Amino acid sequence: MRKAFRSEMLSVARDPRDDPDAVRHEPDGLLVIDDGIVIARGDYADLSDGFAGVPTETLPGLIVPGFVDAHVHYPQMDSIASHGAQLLDWLDRHIFPAERAFADRAHADAVASAFLDELLRNGTTSALVFPTVHAHSVDALFEAALDRRMRIISGKILMDLGPEGLADTPETARTETEALIRRWQGRGRLGYAVTPRFALTSSDEQLRVAGDLVAAHPGVLMHTHLSENVHECAAVAARFSDARDYLDVYDRFGLVGDRSVFAHGVHLSDRACTRLAESGAGIAVCPSSNLFLGSGFFDFGQADAHGIRLGLGTDIGAGTSFSMLHTAGLAYQAALAREDALDPFRALYLATAGSARLLHIEDRVGSLEVGQEADFVVLDSAATPLLARRTRDASLAERLFALQILGDDRVILQTYILGHCAWDRAQGFARPAMETTR
Repeated sequence: MRKAFRSEMLSVARDPRDDPDAVRHEPDGLLVIDDGIVIARGDYADLSDGFAGVPTETLPGLIVPGFVDAHVHYPQMDSIASHGAQLLDWLDRHIFPAERAFADRAHADAVASAFLDELLRNGTTSALVFPTVHAHSVDALFEAALDRRMRIISGKILMDLGPEGLADTPETARTETEALIRRWQGRGRLGYAVTPRFALTSSDEQLRVAGDLVAAHPGVLMHTHLSENVHECAAVAARFSDARDYLDVYDRFGLVGDRSVFAHGVHLSDRACTRLAESGAGIAVCPSSNLFLGSGFFDFGQADAHGIRLGLGTDIGAGTSFSMLHTAGLAYQAALAREDALDPFRALYLATAGSARLLHIEDRVGSLEVGQEADFVVLDSAATPLLARRTRDASLAERLFALQILGDDRVILQTYILGHCAWDRAQGFARPAMETTR
């Protein structure tokens, strides 16, 4: 069904660091959708006559592309805001006990449903998601994502050196991953990621299995953690004493390539940055969790000097908010802590098209260009009295920056999936109609 929306619109399809003309803004725009796909976008005055017969809904607020969360853990949803300890102790104290509960499929189903609803409530329409070591934790997430028509990428965690109740084997890692790829890769809007948790939780044999899986399935992503915390980095250096650095550990097992997504990258050597750039691999920057666990501040200047591909992730549950707007504001603060500049348009790019490019879905989502899937969010810059005061008569850049610094889930007026409203602040959730997508 063809439909149209009239509203103010904003997107950033390319990194404004490299392209000063990347920002696209229509103060009074028209977005035309057919069967869930954008077929026209531009100024209302220019397009309205050509689509005069198309039912048109006027939306209050500012339309931006649906947010793309490049790194988040759905099993950690109920562990958010767990007090105390840095990364390795925090995992032992809070996260591993929580993930053991996912041995129960019913528990996985319940959390997956609540998790995806929370994403939608915060305007996130696509995400790269860590499940648990249990194969059915992937099934639970993907089934819930199909029901909501969301673009979700995930894959069973590989961790044969994990704690009791969370350890698989190299053999089960291979067989279960192969089965999950056959079952889910390319189904609906879903994608698969080979997912070793991080270097310390897999044996050399299992890391080789992960490399074999990536090589055998060129359409999947590789998703893991890298150089997040100084204690973690020291433990990796002690175990892999002959490796040149943390990234080199993964490289030796064939896990560094143009479809590799590494979360964090807070403590990277220049050699590692050079290798990331030449391989085409990228970093999901997670400022909220880096602050919460005392891991440090991502070095945007170093990454930009090497031309590394970047996206943005909430990293729930070390991250403390599902809001990609709030996460974008924290990215600004993390950059400033290292005396780097991150303007609000680039922050929006990282939260939308930048993360989509990192996940290799930029042709489908992230910028609301013609031919893309119509996932978008309506932002309310007067959602709170303070925001309303701060954004009154403000320029576009000032308004966007205020939304990132002061905004959270309250500014999400509506979330649309394939042109259908999936979340409305006044009316709640609605499942999008089943439509054909590419």
